[in-house]
Amino acid sequence: MGKNDFLTPKAMANRMKAKGLQKLRWYCQMCQKQCRDENGFKCHCMSESHQRQMQVFGQNQNRVLQGYSEEFESTFLDLMRRSHRFSRIAATVVYNEYINDRHHVHMNSTEWATLTEFIKYLGKTGKCKVEETPKGWFITYIDRDSETLFKERLKNKRVKSDLAEEEKQEREIRKQIDRAAEKLNTCDDDDDDVEKKKDEDLLRLKSGVKVGFSLGGGIKQAVTTGGQARGESSKHMFEDEEDERGEKRKQSGGDSERRSALEELMKEEEKKKERMNRKPYWLFQGIVVKVMSKALAEKGYYKQKGVVRKVIDNYVGEIEMLDSKHVLRVDQEELETVLPQIGGLVKIVNGAYRGSNAKLLGVDTDKFCAKVQIEKGVYEGRVIKSIEYEDICKLIA
Repeated sequence: MGKNDFLTPKAMANRMKAKGLQKLRWYCQMCQKQCRDENGFKCHCMSESHQRQMQVFGQNQNRVLQGYSEEFESTFLDLMRRSHRFSRIAATVVYNEYINDRHHVHMNSTEWATLTEFIKYLGKTGKCKVEETPKGWFITYIDRDSETLFKERLKNKRVKSDLAEEEKQEREIRKQIDRAAEKLNTCDDDDDDVEKKKDEDLLRLKSGVKVGFSLGGGIKQAVTTGGQARGESSKHMFEDEEDERGEKRKQSGGDSERRSALEELMKEEEKKKERMNRKPYWLFQGIVVKVMSKALAEKGYYKQKGVVRKVIDNYVGEIEMLDSKHVLRVDQEELETVLPQIGGLVKIVNGAYRGSNAKLLGVDTDKFCAKVQIEKGVYEGRVIKSIEYEDICKLIA
């Protein structure tokens, strides 16, 4: 067995020493060799193999440096996409996971001298969302894969088509209301014309006839013309008055029928919208929720409020806690809606007006309902007198 063979005690000791990570300053990227101490690194730099590699590097420095930088960036982003695709995480945590691989591209061979410079570069190029906090740099991966972009486009198309259908329904309802109002106006005008004609007929009948009433209820007719003419004229008058009363009753009955038909039509439309927009999920980005998971009580998150920063698969939300700024992933079953003070902004998270922003006008604690007025959108200005607590949630300003 030779002096430096694979199974010699010295070779085995050297392998055991080189098992873990060594210092970065004693690593040669061109030769891909890790030295254990300063003396070993100095000896390696004086070796012929290292000198040959440095001659290759000197021929085209920028190209070699750019190649290592691209490899470092691509492997770092691959790790982000695989392990922390939807979460906000400290940059140092990701970097420590990255350097666990002994054969990774070291940062001293790239164009970035420090991790902070590299993180700032990712933020400037739009590959990650970068945030500086007192606890250090935090990054969030921005997913630009073709599959996710296609899904987002499909989702936006669905939302636009839903809005277009709602607008069409709203226009149809408004047209029907306008038609009903026009019919009411035309009926009122016709009734006025009929009344005017009747008044003219009465005036014609009264000409030459004088009618008097006694306290006992009898009718005294003063003779100005023949008795037969007087009897006929009084009879016509009482018949006309009875006809007027009957027509007024019919008119009021017709108006109430039209109004009730209009109200029924609007109620049917409301029920239709309620069926269409009532979903089993209610999470929206930007709303304030309360964590009700008792499993998180030990860590101090139970009954604490947070803001929904992202919705994953409709049922899971990424919650940024208001106090600690920690980011949690919680299912909607373990969350609860929050109501603001009266006059505050809310998001209608479920029901007929799902997705609309509204203003809280009042609260009925006995019926667990609230009164809101829609602020923006197709239904702007509409007041909903009774909406359940679960269907509205505080919107962050």
